[in-house]
Amino acid sequence: MPAKRQAPATQPPPEPKPKAAAASGTARRTRTARATAPHGGACKLFVLDTNVLMHDPTSLYRFEEHDLYVPIMTLEELDNNKKGTSEVARNTRQASRMLDEIVSQSENGIEAGIALEGPSRGLATGRLYLQTEAIDVALPAALPTARGDNQILAVVMFLADKHPQREVILVSKDINMRIKARALGLAAQDYFNDKVLEDSDLLYTGTRELPPDFWDAHGRGMQSWKEEAHTYYRLSGPLAPEMLVNEFVYQDGEPALQAWVKEKEGRSVVLETLVDFSHQRNNVWGITARNREQNFALNLLMNPEIDFVTLLGQAGTGKTLLTLAAGLTQVLESKRYSEIIMTRVTVPVGEDIGFLPGTEEEKMAPWMGALEDNLDVLNGTAGEGGDWGRAATRDLIRSRIKIKSLNFMRGRTFLNKFLIIDEAQNLTPKQMKTLITRAGPGTKVVCMGNIAQIDTPYLTEGSSGLTFVVDRFKGWAHAGHITLQRGERSRLADYAAEVL
Repeated sequence: MPAKRQAPATQPPPEPKPKAAAASGTARRTRTARATAPHGGACKLFVLDTNVLMHDPTSLYRFEEHDLYVPIMTLEELDNNKKGTSEVARNTRQASRMLDEIVSQSENGIEAGIALEGPSRGLATGRLYLQTEAIDVALPAALPTARGDNQILAVVMFLADKHPQREVILVSKDINMRIKARALGLAAQDYFNDKVLEDSDLLYTGTRELPPDFWDAHGRGMQSWKEEAHTYYRLSGPLAPEMLVNEFVYQDGEPALQAWVKEKEGRSVVLETLVDFSHQRNNVWGITARNREQNFALNLLMNPEIDFVTLLGQAGTGKTLLTLAAGLTQVLESKRYSEIIMTRVTVPVGEDIGFLPGTEEEKMAPWMGALEDNLDVLNGTAGEGGDWGRAATRDLIRSRIKIKSLNFMRGRTFLNKFLIIDEAQNLTPKQMKTLITRAGPGTKVVCMGNIAQIDTPYLTEGSSGLTFVVDRFKGWAHAGHITLQRGERSRLADYAAEVL
């Protein structure tokens, strides 16, 4: 029997507004046979799938002047997923609270739609519609009406027929749901507002190659001086306004230059030459930089003025090894930090092996194979002391490294710690915010990951928490980012990364 669904208010659609832009973040627009009909300039009607609200509860306020429609089945699925302590359950409860706040502020009932301008404090100027009466739409026989997704599609079909003058669009994070909608002749698109970038190739790399004529174009009025072991250049020119604080600049040739931007004021910048960590005299726990980007990364990791470091790169570029070497040096030698805390997202690549026995650290141990592998490398560089000396060093190192689970991070504050977040590409922006705000005075946070290897559902390269923080922290005086380019693991690993 066809699903019974409610129709939106029968009032005429709102008058066109002067601003007829696409919904915030919806840069790409899907047009189908039904959606290509002329719509005048009327604002669009977006039908929200449940996974959009579960992914981003604030999506209710992200569509600017356009109207939203929430089917009853969406509310039912929110109710079914509200229990638990997972991030999805928390988002579901937050979405329900926001809906309750919007509905409770409605003075004229919900049939005519609820203005979002007040609840959103001006972020959205459209209206929110909830189903208030049953609808009767005959779905194709191949689509069982018992499925929640198909009932939402029935609502979209009803709205598209009822308002032919408006563009009715289904917004869903579910790819199959969007495919089914398009097969039925309905407009459907992904939720784009959470994406920092449409193209990951545009992501900030932290480096800039200077053109050959850089000194000719920027040398007029240049000031140069030395402080301790560093040389400083104050210069201005056409490239200066584009540079960001803590961005690394380099120029090959004779003489070669590697420096980073320490100050920026208007059209002038101050460049500071780097410490050369590729030389053995500047080794970090026996490790030296093997390429230019690794040298940039070690300058960030060893600088006490940098509180937040992000390292991107494919497998084998040295992210974990460099970070652990810098952490051990600053914990055990210079005593800058009291201990290393390491955590990561526990998303399995294959089948889940079930519950793990033991304490928190013992449960996390299978996920920390990368830590143990790199400690074996670093322990071999700890000097000559025979088997006894290496065993004692290994015990000392392990006593200063704590392995923590993300599940117990909320509410904590880390004082004077070296915090490492591995596999950070699997974190959502909200989880990333939760982790970084744990940092207390004297704590350094290092995020590592490869955005080409995302295992979390509904996360993409553009919406990953790692992409989010790289974009938001660029240009801050106490944060730095480097994208490591060259693999240093082995020729086999490099070739596999290239051809597979």
